Amino acid sequence: MKRLLFTLLFFSLSTTILFAQHDHSMHNMLPSKDTMPAMHHMNMHDHKEMAMSSAYSLSLPMNRNGSGTSWLPDNAPMYGYMLHKKEWMFMFHGNVFVRYNSQDIFKSGSRGDSKFDAPNWFMAMGQRKIGKNGLFHFSTMFSLDALTIGGYGYPLLFQTGETWKDKPLVDRQHPHDLFAELSVGYTQRINKNVDVYGYFGYPGEPALSATTFMHRPSSLSNPDAPLGHHWQDATHITFGVATLGVRYKNWKLEGSSFTGREPDENRYDFDKMKFDSWSGRLSFNPSKSWSLQASHAFIKSPEALHPDEDVHRTTASAIYAHRMGNDKLLNAAAVWGYNYVDEHHKEHSALAEVSYVAKKNTVYGKYEWVQKSAEELNLNEDEYGHDSRFPVHAITAGYARTLFTFAKTNLSLGAQTTLYVVSNDLKDLYGKTPVAGEIYLRISPGLMR
Repeated sequence: MKRLLFTLLFFSLSTTILFAQHDHSMHNMLPSKDTMPAMHHMNMHDHKEMAMSSAYSLSLPMNRNGSGTSWLPDNAPMYGYMLHKKEWMFMFHGNVFVRYNSQDIFKSGSRGDSKFDAPNWFMAMGQRKIGKNGLFHFSTMFSLDALTIGGYGYPLLFQTGETWKDKPLVDRQHPHDLFAELSVGYTQRINKNVDVYGYFGYPGEPALSATTFMHRPSSLSNPDAPLGHHWQDATHITFGVATLGVRYKNWKLEGSSFTGREPDENRYDFDKMKFDSWSGRLSFNPSKSWSLQASHAFIKSPEALHPDEDVHRTTASAIYAHRMGNDKLLNAAAVWGYNYVDEHHKEHSALAEVSYVAKKNTVYGKYEWVQKSAEELNLNEDEYGHDSRFPVHAITAGYARTLFTFAKTNLSLGAQTTLYVVSNDLKDLYGKTPVAGEIYLRISPGLMR
């Protein structure tokens, strides 16, 4: 309980400080009186362009910002707080869930667990123009998961990936590192249709997969990581990333060199940079409502317990955003990820998720399908088979309502349930159709209009 209170206190203090400044900053993305004297050499068009542009293009809207250098649709909603100080534009974002989580409510198997915890993350970013056509950007992201969840992570049936005390985490989601992103980027506009840019993060996110689940509008109300996280977007915290990219109109091609090993168990340190892996991603936004990408990566030795195993990861995704006025928002995403180690270790994952926001009410859902091996689930491979792949289906439905808003920060009450459909071979461990449920309070920024 002390850990949960600490998280709430941290977020509340941060919000108070931000809004003490925000009251003297720009409102609705327009210049304030305080910033005008320092901008006398800039006309209104130049300032508005800097204030509202994408993090990696002066010619694109800010709504296109995803995690790392990824794209969202231009119609994607933005949640956060904006500040302007002279030539700088700053944004702040975050999410805190204080919840009770029970995996396998009816005790149908032996692998479920329950826990009070508080998954969370906080972001701060800033950018400014350099000359007429240059754009500098920095991003930071932090998480107090190690304090509010613990090193063992939180219960999540069929989740796998990373370790605790040199043992694999199975049926649990690992906590995120305190330093989840510390990155800088520079973009040079060639003309309105063409940009070239570079990005460096320690840690950061390579050009691989869709915008990570923590930043997709369709999954913001769901506290849980996808079961296919380590097939899709687990590289969003990578200690050592360098990316180069070029944009032509609504197309973008980028490549990254990065460290393949996933973060270690010490959630407070900085892991060694190796730059032993690579990725490439092609993105395309055909309209304001859609963002598409396809990507591939070679990842050197991602798992500490299997240092001799390299992974070839391929992903594709489609993200959709539709606005029905300021108070009705429809967001959806479909993500596919495929890991290939060798002929005996190759598994697919896929998800489809949707969120509908109508004023204070949010209804959301997700369908997941993932193939998990006996090795992934920490099963006896002699008993279950070395080449076995078990299909797992998970269907989640949730609802959240904003109780009140203070200083443009929402407090919401939500609940969700997940039904798992498992392979017959796993029913002795998990039960026939285990059911999970959770109830939570969510603290998050309001919608930027």
